[in-house]
Amino acid sequence: MTHGWRVATEQASAKSMKPWLVPVVGAVSLLVGFGVAQLTGNRPLGGIVLLLGGAWCAWQWWRTAGPWRTVIAVLIFGIAFVVSHPLGNAIGAWPSVVLVSVVAAVLAYLLCAPKTSAMS
Repeated sequence: MTHGWRVATEQASAKSMKPWLVPVVGAVSLLVGFGVAQLTGNRPLGGIVLLLGGAWCAWQWWRTAGPWRTVIAVLIFGIAFVVSHPLGNAIGAWPSVVLVSVVAAVLAYLLCAPKTSAMS
Protein backbone atom coordinates (compact mmCIF):
# COMPACT_ATOMS: atom_id res chain seq x y z
CA MET A 1 0.00 0.00 0.00
CA THR A 2 2.83 2.41 0.80
CA HIS A 3 4.28 1.98 -2.69
CA GLY A 4 1.09 3.27 -4.37
CA TRP A 5 1.07 6.33 -2.13
CA ARG A 6 4.72 7.06 -2.97
CA VAL A 7 4.09 6.76 -6.72
CA ALA A 8 1.07 9.07 -6.49
CA THR A 9 3.11 11.57 -4.45
CA GLU A 10 5.98 11.50 -6.97
CA GLN A 11 3.60 12.01 -9.89
CA ALA A 12 1.90 14.93 -8.14
CA SER A 13 5.29 16.41 -7.31
CA ALA A 14 6.48 16.09 -10.91
CA LYS A 15 3.33 17.77 -12.22
CA SER A 16 3.58 20.64 -9.74
CA MET A 17 7.19 21.41 -10.72
CA LYS A 18 7.69 24.64 -12.60
CA PRO A 19 7.80 23.73 -16.32
CA TRP A 20 10.87 25.91 -16.99
CA LEU A 21 12.96 24.25 -14.27
CA VAL A 22 13.98 21.08 -16.13
CA PRO A 23 15.25 22.83 -19.31
CA VAL A 24 17.14 25.32 -17.11
CA VAL A 25 18.81 22.43 -15.27
CA GLY A 26 19.77 20.98 -18.66
CA ALA A 27 21.30 24.29 -19.75
CA VAL A 28 23.11 24.73 -16.44
CA SER A 29 24.44 21.16 -16.77
CA LEU A 30 26.01 22.08 -20.11
CA LEU A 31 27.51 25.25 -18.64
CA VAL A 32 28.76 23.70 -15.40
CA GLY A 33 30.04 20.60 -17.17
CA PHE A 34 32.07 22.80 -19.51
CA GLY A 35 33.26 24.95 -16.61
CA VAL A 36 34.41 21.91 -14.63
CA ALA A 37 36.26 20.57 -17.67
CA GLN A 38 37.91 23.98 -18.25
CA LEU A 39 38.85 24.63 -14.62
CA THR A 40 40.15 21.16 -13.82
CA GLY A 41 41.54 20.23 -17.24
CA ASN A 42 39.65 16.96 -16.74
CA ARG A 43 37.17 16.56 -19.60
CA PRO A 44 35.73 13.28 -18.30
CA LEU A 45 34.85 14.99 -15.02
CA GLY A 46 32.97 17.68 -16.95
CA GLY A 47 31.25 14.90 -18.87
CA ILE A 48 30.12 13.29 -15.62
CA VAL A 49 28.54 16.58 -14.55
CA LEU A 50 26.79 16.80 -17.91
CA LEU A 51 25.57 13.21 -17.73
CA LEU A 52 24.25 13.57 -14.18
CA GLY A 53 22.31 16.70 -15.08
CA GLY A 54 21.04 15.11 -18.28
CA ALA A 55 19.93 11.98 -16.44
CA TRP A 56 17.96 14.05 -13.92
CA CYS A 57 16.31 16.00 -16.75
CA ALA A 58 15.47 12.83 -18.64
CA TRP A 59 13.91 11.31 -15.51
CA GLN A 60 11.77 14.42 -14.95
CA TRP A 61 10.70 14.66 -18.58
CA TRP A 62 9.87 10.96 -18.73
CA ARG A 63 7.46 11.46 -15.84
CA THR A 64 5.82 14.63 -17.18
CA ALA A 65 6.21 14.65 -20.96
CA GLY A 66 6.38 10.96 -21.85
CA PRO A 67 9.01 8.82 -23.55
CA TRP A 68 9.02 10.32 -27.06
CA ARG A 69 9.34 13.90 -25.97
CA THR A 70 12.01 12.84 -23.48
CA VAL A 71 14.08 11.18 -26.20
CA ILE A 72 13.77 14.23 -28.45
CA ALA A 73 14.65 16.66 -25.62
CA VAL A 74 17.72 14.62 -24.68
CA LEU A 75 18.74 14.53 -28.36
CA ILE A 76 18.35 18.33 -28.52
CA PHE A 77 20.83 18.71 -25.67
CA GLY A 78 23.13 16.07 -27.17
CA ILE A 79 23.14 17.90 -30.50
CA ALA A 80 23.76 21.19 -28.69
CA PHE A 81 26.80 19.63 -26.99
CA VAL A 82 28.17 18.43 -30.33
CA VAL A 83 27.45 21.72 -32.13
CA SER A 84 29.15 23.74 -29.39
CA HIS A 85 32.54 22.31 -30.38
CA PRO A 86 32.81 23.57 -33.98
CA LEU A 87 30.84 26.70 -33.07
CA GLY A 88 33.44 27.37 -30.37
CA ASN A 89 36.09 27.64 -33.07
CA ALA A 90 34.07 30.39 -34.73
CA ILE A 91 32.82 32.48 -31.80
CA GLY A 92 34.81 31.28 -28.78
CA ALA A 93 34.27 28.47 -26.32
CA TRP A 94 32.19 30.22 -23.65
CA PRO A 95 29.96 32.15 -26.06
CA SER A 96 29.33 28.90 -27.92
CA VAL A 97 28.37 26.96 -24.79
CA VAL A 98 26.11 29.78 -23.59
CA LEU A 99 24.40 30.05 -26.98
CA VAL A 100 23.74 26.33 -27.44
CA SER A 101 22.60 26.01 -23.81
CA VAL A 102 20.00 28.75 -24.22
CA VAL A 103 18.79 27.44 -27.58
CA ALA A 104 18.53 23.86 -26.28
CA ALA A 105 16.67 24.98 -23.15
CA VAL A 106 14.15 27.00 -25.16
CA LEU A 107 13.53 24.15 -27.61
CA ALA A 108 13.20 21.60 -24.80
CA TYR A 109 10.80 23.87 -22.94
CA LEU A 110 8.63 24.33 -26.03
CA LEU A 111 8.64 20.57 -26.58
CA CYS A 112 8.08 19.36 -23.02
CA ALA A 113 6.16 22.09 -21.20
CA PRO A 114 2.59 21.17 -20.29
CA LYS A 115 0.16 22.23 -22.97
CA THR A 116 -2.53 24.65 -21.87
CA SER A 117 -5.92 24.91 -23.41
CA ALA A 118 -6.87 28.13 -25.16
CA MET A 119 -10.24 27.83 -23.44
CA SER A 120 -8.85 27.82 -19.90
